[in-house]
Amino acid sequence: MPSSLPSAAAESATLTLQAPTLVQVVDALPDLEDLMARITLNTSGAACVFAGLVRGETHRDNPHQTVRLEYEAYVPMAEAKLAQVAAEIRARWPEVQGLAIVHRVGVMEVGRPIVYVACTSAHRDTGLFEAAKYGIDRLKEIVPIWKKEIGSQGEVWVEGDYHPGAGE
Repeated sequence: MPSSLPSAAAESATLTLQAPTLVQVVDALPDLEDLMARITLNTSGAACVFAGLVRGETHRDNPHQTVRLEYEAYVPMAEAKLAQVAAEIRARWPEVQGLAIVHRVGVMEVGRPIVYVACTSAHRDTGLFEAAKYGIDRLKEIVPIWKKEIGSQGEVWVEGDYHPGAGE
């Protein structure tokens, strides 16, 4: 059962990555100000936060209305993959100081946040924007979190693009 407290996998992942790093699957997202305080250093002068929201109307690809979303995950595996994404960000953008990737599970209403990918650094031109974009794009590629859309036409599990390779 997901909780708003870090699991053992998340704690372990946090300890093995450069601090401050936070990767979690939670029932409720933390307050954004609190989250930023957890990943900001005295030398941080810039932050970039990507927040994914529940969209009520989709106009591209398959236009439709959404009433709410439901997300499910096998938390230990999802948090291990979030830690992998964080490690990849750290390897590609070493000037990123603080890093948080936090994804909700459960029922979410339109307009509510689902996921935060937040990065801090000394300056804005150190890859913060690119790192945050990479974080959400990579999360969608490899993290096993499942989404069900509920709309006026019924319910549908949304297929992702992830196809595990050998050993994943």
